[in-house]
Amino acid sequence: MSASVSSGGNGKVHASAAAALADVVRDGMTIMAGGFGLCGIPENLIEALRASGVKGLTVISNNAGVDEFGLGLLLKARQVRRMISSYVGENKEFERQYLQGELEIEFNPQGTLAERIRAGGAGIWGFYTRTGAGTQVAEGKETREVDGETYVLERALTADLAIVKAWKGDSEGNLVYRRTARNFNPMMATAGRVTVAEVEQLVDVGTLDPDQIHTPGIYVHRIVQGVNYRKTIEQRTVRKRGNHAVVA
Repeated sequence: MSASVSSGGNGKVHASAAAALADVVRDGMTIMAGGFGLCGIPENLIEALRASGVKGLTVISNNAGVDEFGLGLLLKARQVRRMISSYVGENKEFERQYLQGELEIEFNPQGTLAERIRAGGAGIWGFYTRTGAGTQVAEGKETREVDGETYVLERALTADLAIVKAWKGDSEGNLVYRRTARNFNPMMATAGRVTVAEVEQLVDVGTLDPDQIHTPGIYVHRIVQGVNYRKTIEQRTVRKRGNHAVVA
C-alpha cells in the first residue's frame, strides 16, 4: 500500500513516537497493531496513541494486550470502539467492556486473521477458507461448496494506519524482525495506508544485509527509535522441582 505523507525532519526518521503520529491520527480511524501476546508490540507508538487522546478507534490486532500494558492502555482509556482480533483472554478490562456492551468485537480464527491481513497488503479482495465453516464464524458470510467441502468467504483487511515493531531498521524504513517478534508485524506493514515502525536499533543505510531484510522500506512511511522497552511477562506459572518452587 502507498500513501503520500509528509514525514518532516530528515526523511522518514522522526525524533519520537509522538512526532511520527502527530499529523496522522484522527478519531474513528482503523489501526493495525503488530505483536503476538506482548512479543513484538509497538509499545512506544501505543503510548503515543494513548497520549494523543484519539478516540473511537477500530483496532486490528491478534490480541488486546494486558490490563496495564500494550493495547490494554488504550482500552483502559476508553479509546477503542471496536476490536478485530483472535485471542483476548489476558485482559480483564477487555472482558468487562465486552460483557457490558461497551466494546464491539469481531473474533477471527488466528490463521484467518493473518491471511486477511496478508491479502489486504497484497491487494486481494477476499478468499475462501474451510476454517470456521459450520460455526458461528460463518454466520452472515457467503459460503461455497467445493469438492464436497464448505468454504467461507473472508474479506481482506486494510487499515488507515499500521504500527509495527522491529528489531533493526534503517532511515529508509527497511526492517528486520527478531525471532518471535516476526509475527503479525511483516503482514501489517504491507496493509496500512500509512505504516509507522518503531525499532530497537536505528542504523545507517547499507548496514543491513539486503538478503535478510524482512520488510522493504517501500512499505514504511515513518520510522522512530524506540526507548525504555519493558520485558513484560504475560503469565507467570509456578511448578515444583523437588522441594522448591520454580517460577517459569
